[in-house]
Amino acid sequence: MILNNFDVAVAKQLETMDKLLGIQVEIERCQQLQTQLKEEMEQIQTLKEQIEKMKKELKEVQDIFEAQTEDAIRSYQKMESR
Repeated sequence: MILNNFDVAVAKQLETMDKLLGIQVEIERCQQLQTQLKEEMEQIQTLKEQIEKMKKELKEVQDIFEAQTEDAIRSYQKMESR
């Protein structure tokens, strides 16, 4: 009878140990995922910054092109009026 109680106690302890190990594995998996997501968020932020920089550059080039177009039109109009 004493051995039977011992067996039950050890079995319960093994069940608890399995739960502990399972939780530890899940925590490690979640931490790895968290690290991966953090790195991806940093990459997304870098991309957003690059996009904003390129949008500003695009606007500057569009403004230059527009000014050059206006200059070309004025030059043509002066040439035609002579």
